[in-house]
Amino acid sequence: MNEPLAERLRPKTLEDYIGQDHLIGKEGSLFHQIKQGLIPSMIFWGPPGIGKTTLANIISTETNRPFYTLSAINSGVKDVRDVIEKAKNSGGLFTAKNPILFIDEIHRFSKSQQDSLLQAVEKGWVTLVGATTENPSFEVIPALLSRCQVYILNSFSKSDLEALLKRAMEKDEHISQKNIKLLETDALLRLSGGDARKLLNIFELVVNSEDSKTVEITNDSVLKKVQNNTVRYDKTGEQHYDIISAFIKSIRGSDPNGAVYWLARMIEGGEDVKFIARRLLILASEDIGNANPTALVIANNAFQAVSVIGYPESRIILSQCATYLACSPKSNAAYEAINSAQQLVKQTGDLSVPLHIRNAPTKLMKELGYGDNYKYAHSYENNFAEQEFLPDDIKGTKLYEPGSNSRENALRDFLKSRWKNKYGY
Repeated sequence: MNEPLAERLRPKTLEDYIGQDHLIGKEGSLFHQIKQGLIPSMIFWGPPGIGKTTLANIISTETNRPFYTLSAINSGVKDVRDVIEKAKNSGGLFTAKNPILFIDEIHRFSKSQQDSLLQAVEKGWVTLVGATTENPSFEVIPALLSRCQVYILNSFSKSDLEALLKRAMEKDEHISQKNIKLLETDALLRLSGGDARKLLNIFELVVNSEDSKTVEITNDSVLKKVQNNTVRYDKTGEQHYDIISAFIKSIRGSDPNGAVYWLARMIEGGEDVKFIARRLLILASEDIGNANPTALVIANNAFQAVSVIGYPESRIILSQCATYLACSPKSNAAYEAINSAQQLVKQTGDLSVPLHIRNAPTKLMKELGYGDNYKYAHSYENNFAEQEFLPDDIKGTKLYEPGSNSRENALRDFLKSRWKNKYGY
């Protein structure tokens, strides 16, 4: 029994697949396409261990297509071209059987490797299915991205993960031979981090560590047995999300010491330099924003710099940026403002743009009153004229509340001087 439990339990059909109902449930956007065999080239984006590879295999089986796979870690342009040539000979344009080419970790493909896929995708020689844990908008070249549908795979819910454990106890020929009493699951779920593969392999380790036919699983028993086998499960990259979370929280908490420690952990672990820089760029807006607008400039410059320099020198640039951001005043006012605005849009729908601030490029639009009574701010004292910029149904709604820091206090004073008491600044 050398095959791991996660592999033995890998679903073979849509009916056995757990999770991702928004894609492959009866009303899912992919369900009917799979059933009809009309599969576009696509990219699955989501965290590790949530079934990206499994879903690609199921699509191939359900649509009865040849299946080719490449890993971006150990495949070059020659490998891509060789597979495409084989695919052309086994299917092709105008057939319902054009092969599926699955590329795991497609975000690790270089530009030239991605370029080598373009003609095959465009001509229909293959249906590309890529899998990535990174935002494809950043990691996939625009020409290839425009030829693919992007589907987001969500993390497993607690009920999904518990269903996987139940299936293992009932369906696996080895695990089912034991009388397993699953008394507690919190430790299993926490250690797995939502990764189904890791969950099942930890579960198998715990079960197999007991010689008796009856196995009682509690949080304490799981922690004791897994901690004794740390090396077996602590592979490079599995702490990816925990460590980046600690890094971000250290900066948000204004602790440069914690920030550089977790930064060092990521660097020593071989984390992608652009992934770290991208998170700093997001944080500069989300957690600092207008409290120190220079933070965004520093973070953007850091991202550009590490993109062309790489390791080992990039560690210095990342350290400078991380410590600067940690030492900056904090504000999430811009983040909260766009959250509030988007929520308001969802609640109120497509409200009409007030006539006075509509564009009037044609004579008819002018006759209909578009742009009437609009006050051009620069024609007034202090370059300001009070008027309403929101739809009538939500006029006077305040969405941006400046944070409590010296820079945003100055912004609040500015707004108060212009809008007096309208928005309550």
